[in-house]
Amino acid sequence: MATLHLMVGLPCSGKTTLAKKLEHELPALRLNLDRCHIHLFGQDAEGPEHDTRHNLIETMLWDIASRSLVLGMNVILDYGLWAQKERDDYRLRAKQLGAGCKIHFLDVPEAELLRRLAARNAHLPSDSFYIPEKSMRSWIDQFQKPTLDELEFG
Repeated sequence: MATLHLMVGLPCSGKTTLAKKLEHELPALRLNLDRCHIHLFGQDAEGPEHDTRHNLIETMLWDIASRSLVLGMNVILDYGLWAQKERDDYRLRAKQLGAGCKIHFLDVPEAELLRRLAARNAHLPSDSFYIPEKSMRSWIDQFQKPTLDELEFG
């Protein structure tokens, strides 16, 4: 059975590093929302069209993911998925397609996230958004950690 793998965590938590590893071990198709967005629109995180563009790309990537799952391929959504509602939605979508779902939660302490963010911003990879520390601190407060049920049952 194909499995949808959800990478859950804040920026700089190691989601993409783990997703790249899993991509080869499973194997799986890895879909990274930010990478696609930056390739299409550049560093527009502060721009007025950012969220609309991001949502359009997410919809397009789900079309690819769902078709891949139906064809029997494992898929990794390297997105972040900060809200339980989002994770619930993707788990339901996978179930409706006859696929399994697994959550990979990267729980990193705030101090380490901020250290990694400073290092990343100093040498920003071409496929990553610049994130001000103020934004990261706000996101830490908004992030909904997965429940034990989510982690056990995907």
